[in-house]
Amino acid sequence: MQSKNKTVVKSMDILNLFLHHSKLSFNEIVQYSGIPKTSVHRMVLSLEEMGLLAKNEEDSKYSLGLLFLQFGHLVAERLDIRQVALPVMHRLHQEVGEAVNLIVRDGSEAIYIEKLDTKQPVRLYTAIGRRTPLYAGACSRVILAFLPYMERERYIDETELKQIASGTIVDKGKLRQAIVESRENGYSVSYSELEDYTAALAAPVFNFKGEIVAGISIAGLDVNYREDKLESLAEKVKAAALEVSQKLGFIK
Repeated sequence: MQSKNKTVVKSMDILNLFLHHSKLSFNEIVQYSGIPKTSVHRMVLSLEEMGLLAKNEEDSKYSLGLLFLQFGHLVAERLDIRQVALPVMHRLHQEVGEAVNLIVRDGSEAIYIEKLDTKQPVRLYTAIGRRTPLYAGACSRVILAFLPYMERERYIDETELKQIASGTIVDKGKLRQAIVESRENGYSVSYSELEDYTAALAAPVFNFKGEIVAGISIAGLDVNYREDKLESLAEKVKAAALEVSQKLGFIK
């Protein structure tokens, strides 16, 4: 604590005011910060010169400078979603004991980019690098469900739904209904869609723009996903997905 530069700390106090206020006058900065007016004047001028604050000529109020926008984009672009998600996936894995998967979209498919194996004696085929169509399986479909409407509809119209396992949805009306339910509930669930006698439950991961960027799922034998267990499992998966989303800058 002793090594902190007081001027830098006070400058950060001023910048932090803009987390809750889009614009502030000079007097409002003085009032909210509690910093003497002469010090505020000196620091605001420096922050403005560095591009961290911008002054509106019409009302003389200050707002965050464009430099923050540039930094924000760089931070968002450089975040490794796998690195961000993995600690959350480990906690979810400890809670539910099922396989935990992280999937992202790659064109018309979803691809598994991280996985933690189930603690159950019977293991599922969910290898990193596995590809699945967006319409099949809970984790793939949760990505499809939260795409923009026109993009989603174009995909459904142009895609032939092929049977992969006994529960794969191959009717486009039923697929649309499953998507509606996913959007309403905030999660997707599937039974025997990619492999027989298996089930999965997935929730969406969003970026700082509110765009779907991934899905987190748990998967295991279908007997572990009966109706009486779904609500509890869904809340855990949704909480994990939301935590990853927030680490990516998403604001609910």
